[in-house]
Amino acid sequence: MTNIKIHLLGASGTVTGSKFLVDAGNKKILIDCGLFQGVKKLRELNWEHIPVKADEIDMVLLTHGHMDHTGFIPRLIQMGYRGEIRGTSPTLDIASIILMDSAKIQEEEAKKADEEGFSKHSPAKPLYTIEGAEKAISHFHSIME
Repeated sequence: MTNIKIHLLGASGTVTGSKFLVDAGNKKILIDCGLFQGVKKLRELNWEHIPVKADEIDMVLLTHGHMDHTGFIPRLIQMGYRGEIRGTSPTLDIASIILMDSAKIQEEEAKKADEEGFSKHSPAKPLYTIEGAEKAISHFHSIME
């Protein structure tokens, strides 16, 4: 009998940053990969590494395309995830739009922070870039057409 463990990596104690790792021993599936949103304390969590090696996750499964369920995907790719990101076609379509829009905003905010000198990074860094969002989207695979 296989022991299945579920690790709450987000949306625990808050309603944002949804990430649940299902570990069946021989397979690790990340259910959702959301961005933390809201107060600064939560947003800062997006800069941290998840408490599991990204390259040990076998698959990401998205329940729907909202930012708090998909917005961390480019960061997961930056951390070394190389597998498929699965979801329904509508979920992946919405997630693609949201990730590209978010990346553009991230880049614009980093530029503004640089110009106005209010970033702790020099130069200011976006959480992820348009290039990073495009790379993440290249991992998308529909489970239903």
